[in-house]
Parts: sequence; C-alpha cells; structure tokens
Amino acid sequence: MPKLIRLYITQVAIGFGIAALFVGMLLYFDIANLWHLVTHSDKGWLAVLILWISNGIVFAGVQFGIAVMRMKDDDDDDQGGGRRSPEFVKEPAMVPVPADTSKRGQFR
Repeated sequence: MPKLIRLYITQVAIGFGIAALFVGMLLYFDIANLWHLVTHSDKGWLAVLILWISNGIVFAGVQFGIAVMRMKDDDDDDQGGGRRSPEFVKEPAMVPVPADTSKRGQFR
C-alpha cells in the first residue's frame, strides 16, 4: 500500500476515534439535554450515528490536514530566495515640468 494512502487511512481512523470521544463526552455531560433526547426517543441511535459521522468527517479532515502540514521537507538551501528589502531614496527627486502658457485658464 502506498505511504500516502496508509497515512490517510490512519489519520481518518484517528479523526473518527476523536469524534467518538467527542460525541461520548457530549452525551456523558448531557450538553443541551442531549442524553435525555437520545434515550427517550425511538430514533435516538440514528441521531447519535449521524452526529458521530458528521463530526468524524470534520475531525478526520482536520487530522489529515495537520499530518500533511507537519511533514518536513528539507530542501532549503539558503540561496537567498524571496524578495529583497527595498532601497529607500533619502532625497526627493527634482523633475522639471514645462509649463504650457497658451491654454491658461481653459477647462475641458
């Protein structure tokens, strides 16, 4: 199996595990009276399943994103890439502008 596929499957499994812990804590601490709503409804298991799957997708995506961003690539050779710092001119430049006196006072 390619390394990238193995990494993806591992990170998705970790994300869904974290989602299971999250949904379990939501039920245990009875956030928004969720435990009562789930246990007193005939379709409560479906609500828990949907909550787990939707949170699992989010947590798996975040987990995989973190894993990819933490991959290290040592190709920095310090060859001076990037932008140079700007050189500031210390004196204003004088630019001569010829004045056209023949059209003085006329607006277009």
